[in-house]
Amino acid sequence: MTLQQLRYVIEVANRGSMNEAAKRLFISQPSLSNAIKELEDKIQVTIFERTNKGISLSKEGAEFLGYARQVIEQAELLESRYLNAKPSPQHFSVSTQHYAFAVNAFVKLVREHGQNEYELALRETKTHEIIQDVKSQRSEIGILYINEFNAKVINRLLKNANLKFTSLFNAKAHVFISVHNPLARNAFVTLDQLDDYPYLYFEQGEFNSFHFSEEILSTLTRRKSICVNDRATLFNLLIGLNGYTISTGVLSADLNGNEIIPVPLASDETIHVGWICHQNAALTKLASAYIDALHETLV
Repeated sequence: MTLQQLRYVIEVANRGSMNEAAKRLFISQPSLSNAIKELEDKIQVTIFERTNKGISLSKEGAEFLGYARQVIEQAELLESRYLNAKPSPQHFSVSTQHYAFAVNAFVKLVREHGQNEYELALRETKTHEIIQDVKSQRSEIGILYINEFNAKVINRLLKNANLKFTSLFNAKAHVFISVHNPLARNAFVTLDQLDDYPYLYFEQGEFNSFHFSEEILSTLTRRKSICVNDRATLFNLLIGLNGYTISTGVLSADLNGNEIIPVPLASDETIHVGWICHQNAALTKLASAYIDALHETLV
C-alpha cells in the first residue's frame, strides 16, 4: 500500500468520478482504475462499488477513506516540516439543514484552520440529501434533527447507511418571526394565534414526506403556506409578509441581523439536533475542528 494509492482513493471520493479524479491527478482514467483495483485486491476490500450509474463508496470503503485521510494528513505534515514541501489543499464538506449556527461554526472553522489553499463545501440542503451526502462521503458531516415523530424513519435510514447520530443539543419548539410581527412581544405563541399568518417551510424535493420536513408539526393543516428552498428567501418572507416558521430558536444576529427573533411555541415537542457521520470512520482534523466549532458556537 502506497501513499500515492491513498491519494488516488481520496481524490476519487472527493470527485465522485474516476474520470474527474483522473483529470485532477493528471493521469489516464484506466491507470487510475487499475491502481485502485490493485489496492483493493491487496487489502481484500472493495472500496468503490461500480455500477452503470457510476461509482460509490462501499461500507468498508467509507471506513477505509477515513483512515486514508488521516495517514495523508500526517504524511503531509512530515513533508512540510522536514522536506519543505507544499501541503495539499485541505478538504472538508458538511451538509446541513438550514441552521444559522452551522454556518457560524463553518465561518469559525475557516478563520481558525484555513490555510492559503483549501477546498471546502457547506451544503444547506434537503434532509434526505444530507443522509445520502454523508453515506457517499460527499460530505464528512451532516447536521439534522430527530424528534418523536420522525425518529423511526430517520434512524432506519441512518442504520441502513451505516451512519451514527451524535446529539448537539435539545430544544423546545420556537417560531421565527419578524420583530414587526404583532406577536413579537408575546412571551409565547399558540398555533391558534399563528393561524392568520403565512406558514413558511423548506421544500424537500422528491422525498417530500412529512418525516423529512425540517419543521416539526409538519402534518398540521394551514390556511396559508409558502414553500421555499433557501434560508435567505424564507427570512425575506418572514419580514415582508409577517410569516412564521417553526424551528429550534437558535438564531445568529451576527449573520442574520436583528430583524428576525425566536418566540417560544406552546408545544410539548422536543427537537434533538445532532450531527451524523459514518459509524466506523475516523474523523479528519478539519471535521473534528468543525465539531468543536459547533459546540463553541452553541454555548
